[in-house]
Amino acid sequence: MHRIVFVVYPGFEILDVSGPGAVFSGANHALGGEAPFYEIELLSGQGGPVASSSGIVVETRGIDAPAAPSIDTLLVVGAEREPLLRAMADPALGPLLARLAGRAGRWGSICSGIFVLAALGLVDGRRVATHWDACTPLAKAFPKVEVDPDSLYVVDGHLWTSAGVTTGIDMALAMVAADLGAKVAGEVAQRLVLYARRPGYQSQFSPVLQAQARADSPFGELIAWIQGHLQEPLDVPALAARAGLAERTFHRRFVAATGVTPARFVETARLDAARMLLSRGLSLKSVAVQVGLFPAARFAEAFERRFGMSPRLFRDMHAGG
Repeated sequence: MHRIVFVVYPGFEILDVSGPGAVFSGANHALGGEAPFYEIELLSGQGGPVASSSGIVVETRGIDAPAAPSIDTLLVVGAEREPLLRAMADPALGPLLARLAGRAGRWGSICSGIFVLAALGLVDGRRVATHWDACTPLAKAFPKVEVDPDSLYVVDGHLWTSAGVTTGIDMALAMVAADLGAKVAGEVAQRLVLYARRPGYQSQFSPVLQAQARADSPFGELIAWIQGHLQEPLDVPALAARAGLAERTFHRRFVAATGVTPARFVETARLDAARMLLSRGLSLKSVAVQVGLFPAARFAEAFERRFGMSPRLFRDMHAGG
């Protein structure tokens, strides 16, 4: 039995619980055994009924109540600004949550729930994800935290954090793959009609890239060209020459316009394209060549660093019928 605990509070986002919860319960169904592998529990600061932002009320156990011997996965869910601020200031929640995180084998947050962990100092020096709209506020409020603005979710040791709302589902699928294997995770994704089968899913891979490619960007044309020429050498000298600028001037202006270095932008574009190609079932070698990340070992290292799983595991989870 793998015990999963969601920490909720008044005004929480219900999808942060119901989405991943459906993945874990789907894994139980896929296994087909009499005893479920995953057991899900909801905790809150005071216990009892807790209303979500949508008005749906869930029953919870108090976070200070006698606990089961172990917590295998602990996840703090997100909310909009006001309920989130109240949760961060809740004296019944903070110290006890810190203790629970120390007991959990795997712990983290979904969406803006990372603010609660950051306020407790639990993620100082760690790399985390959050909703794209919260990346800048999180980085400003907690400068010791390394905020990844691009990834759907981030795995930093035992710390798992997801970006906005539905990406908690993606992270839950990755957890199932880590616990039970890619085959089970793939069955769950297919049963729930998730991820690679959602219309327009590619647009969710990198909202940062989309924002940087907006029409008023001084590098809009160059960015569009980069995304269509990923196989080619895309170092600063090549990009500066195409932009008609000196290298140092190009680097400075590109960072000012996009918020990231040219190298970081190119790698992000390549890895997003790689994820799309892998979801179609292409071989790792073919994908590495098509996106300009070769040899394959370099591609695998970059992919796992960004997405928290190997490209082979990602393909096995998301490709196929």
